[in-house]
Amino acid sequence: MVGIHITGASGSGTTTLGAAVSKMLGVTHFDTDDFYWLPADPPFRRSRPPIERLFLLGQALNKADSWVLSGSVDKWGVPLVSRFDLVIFLSVATEVRLSRLVARETERYGEARLAPGGDRHDAHHDFLEWAAQYEDEPAVGRSRAKQEHWLSRLSCPVLRLEGDRPPGAQTEECLDALRNHGLLTS
Repeated sequence: MVGIHITGASGSGTTTLGAAVSKMLGVTHFDTDDFYWLPADPPFRRSRPPIERLFLLGQALNKADSWVLSGSVDKWGVPLVSRFDLVIFLSVATEVRLSRLVARETERYGEARLAPGGDRHDAHHDFLEWAAQYEDEPAVGRSRAKQEHWLSRLSCPVLRLEGDRPPGAQTEECLDALRNHGLLTS
């Protein structure tokens, strides 16, 4: 039974790597967004209360023998930390992350909705502005300093993957880390 948490800034590739690692290991992949946000159209408008998201995520993890969790649990997920056998921290340059986020938002909503006058333009602009502040300590949400502090307090191993690299190469490094820490035998 292994619990892996993959975290980093928005657009760093946590979900992509989480899906790749879970597929390679044949285990369940969870993403924190599925527990953090209430279902809505458009998505990502209203968050669940912390106690509710923690309860739902805890239930889901309990049903899986081994799992990969991508995203960020920050303060609300403190009770989950003892379940992490390995934490993987992704760090990617801001311009790469923002480019990925623009591509993802364009795929999700379409160019017309994100363009000036489109119904998603303001939300898209605000999201990119927030994501760009990760290295500079935004007032709300994730930041490099907050995540570094959180990582420094973990008792499990932390694997740091820096730079924009193909998911296949990152997946291999994750598997090597699991083997090196005795969490994967083959």
